[in-house]
Amino acid sequence: MLKSSLKTSHFALIMSVINFVFFHLPFFNFVFDNTKATSLNGGFLIISLIILMILANFFAFYLFLSISKYLGKTLLILSFIINAIALYFANTYSVIIDESMIGNVFNTNFEESSGFFSFKLVLYVLLLGVLPCIYIYRTTLIKESIKRFFSTMGIVLTAMLLLAFANASNWLWIDKHSKQLGGLAMPWSYSVNTSLYYIHNAQKNKKEILLSDATIKNKQKAIVVLVIGESARRQNFSLYGYEKQTNPLLSKMDNLYHFDATSCATYTTAGVKCILEHQESNDLYEILPNYLYRNGVEVIWRTTNWGEPPVHIENYKNKEALKQISEDQNSDYDQVLLAGLKQEILSSTKDKIFIVLHTSTSHGPQYNKKYPKEFETFTPVCNSVELANCSQTELVNAYDNTIVYTDYILSRVIEDLKELKQYKSTMLFVSDHGESLGEKNLYMHGLPMSIAPKEQYEIPFIVWVSDNSKKLKPNNNLSQQHVFHSVMNFLSVDSSIYNEQMNIFLEK
Repeated sequence: MLKSSLKTSHFALIMSVINFVFFHLPFFNFVFDNTKATSLNGGFLIISLIILMILANFFAFYLFLSISKYLGKTLLILSFIINAIALYFANTYSVIIDESMIGNVFNTNFEESSGFFSFKLVLYVLLLGVLPCIYIYRTTLIKESIKRFFSTMGIVLTAMLLLAFANASNWLWIDKHSKQLGGLAMPWSYSVNTSLYYIHNAQKNKKEILLSDATIKNKQKAIVVLVIGESARRQNFSLYGYEKQTNPLLSKMDNLYHFDATSCATYTTAGVKCILEHQESNDLYEILPNYLYRNGVEVIWRTTNWGEPPVHIENYKNKEALKQISEDQNSDYDQVLLAGLKQEILSSTKDKIFIVLHTSTSHGPQYNKKYPKEFETFTPVCNSVELANCSQTELVNAYDNTIVYTDYILSRVIEDLKELKQYKSTMLFVSDHGESLGEKNLYMHGLPMSIAPKEQYEIPFIVWVSDNSKKLKPNNNLSQQHVFHSVMNFLSVDSSIYNEQMNIFLEK
């Protein structure tokens, strides 16, 4: 029976042990999978990590509780609640809470985050979060002397240093797996990586670095429609040889080409930034829509998604604005991006038009809610946000239906462009990243590129061109950076930053 009155050091130790027992199964699953636990060195490493984890958390808990019991208890309560949520996602979706995942959290809106809600999540929070918090709140702490505080902290620090040096032979192993270890250690995963996220964000350019001015070389009417896919992985497109017919409409299109491509990252914010920038960079350079708009091109941006870099154009419409002008009964889905688009093109007074359609079609976990019912081609489908509870067949069927719906949207874009015969036109479809569907017990996306499976970064790059328009170079493998320079080439926009090697089109 836990006592209701404890010395601060004893309470901190108990909370550290409880924290270790409750929240570190994914951490040690990873350790066991990547070490020879039965070897002498492997066993020593595992024992050392257990002791280090308990000591490190004890050090932090004891420090804050000694500074102020109210501060310490508040931080402990927050830690246990967040730990419970983090553990749910680590166990359910095999996520690693590194800096990029923290970025995903802060760039997720309510619509997306609410899709993860489940009864299992509530149980995690109640049993692993709320119950310990009640104990934390009700326990009376007996204050200890300054001398006891410093002697205890000194012993803990010394023990941690000795363990670190005793594992000198394992430093390379720890360094190699530091992202995974750091992303699974609670509460260090989200607390340290949240700090890093804000530090690195503060270091970024607050204002875009402007690119050199551009000129439009001719008055020939031309349109580029860039469709940015969401979580669309290449291997589930029948255009790429997938055994299920997920591209029934595109497969019948003339002048349609597809290329192997890889994404720069496995999450939306970085993937979209990479598609829109002239070169891969950690800096915030002027992105393609802003650049073209500043240099006289008509730019239209329509989105049912989020996570793009700042877009500085006049004609920007989100899902809510598009629904107001849509007459389609399926305006809750991505086809709302096409509402009134052809009329908007015809009303333009510019010779060059660049359109971005930022979709959300294949984003999990609720794949079955990303398409109208008539596109449920493959059944049965997964209806749960807890993807591991679905069979592999149900999960893949639900995801494949999102690709069938994507096929429909792209075909509608192409049919609209075909009717605009006064323009030379092209459509580019490039996904922001791929998606895991249970392979190696991984789900969705967001793993660091250094350890991400190919399902999370192998993406489609699909191109359609109108008759009597440009031909394509004999490309094999493309990157997201090919978009920027290919759009410039098709619209006859010339600039010193243009890179012909990154252009997919041939000159006529």
